[in-house]
Amino acid sequence: MSRIGLKVIEIPEGVEVKNDNNLITVKGPKGELTQQLHKDMTINIDGKELTVARPSDSKLNKSLHGTTRSLIANMIEGVHKGFEKTLEIQGVGYRAQKQGNKLVINAGYSHPVEIEQPNGIEFDVPANTKIVIKGIDKELVGALSAKIRAIRKPEPYKGKGIRYEGEYVRRKEGKTAK
Repeated sequence: MSRIGLKVIEIPEGVEVKNDNNLITVKGPKGELTQQLHKDMTINIDGKELTVARPSDSKLNKSLHGTTRSLIANMIEGVHKGFEKTLEIQGVGYRAQKQGNKLVINAGYSHPVEIEQPNGIEFDVPANTKIVIKGIDKELVGALSAKIRAIRKPEPYKGKGIRYEGEYVRRKEGKTAK
């Protein structure tokens, strides 16, 4: 029994969901998302409620049930509210700035690292040690924030690097002299 797959998705005001042979299109105030879902899943839209059903209890259908429901719920939440991830930069001389559609990060390398702003994503740099990534596609926001974090992962000895807001980095003790 899938606990997540059986939950009903409430469709908020201003959001429109269309199902065309499991090609789900969600339109809302922040934009539009489209995704092709597995052909075995049955998606029912009744007014302001959406449910996902599976044809049988096979292992594949059980695993797809909750995944399909979560993908649709994330699409609806994305076009309604949007998603955002915040990254913090720690280290002397480490900083970020926005130049047009590019994010320029100085993270201790001999050159600044430039990242182009993809479609559907917005960079915001409220302080030179803070980066906010906003968008309607949860997968794209998460993947881009992981790519930026990978530029200089937080290291355990001095704590320098790029980390998610609120991320705890376990510190290690360095070598000691005798």
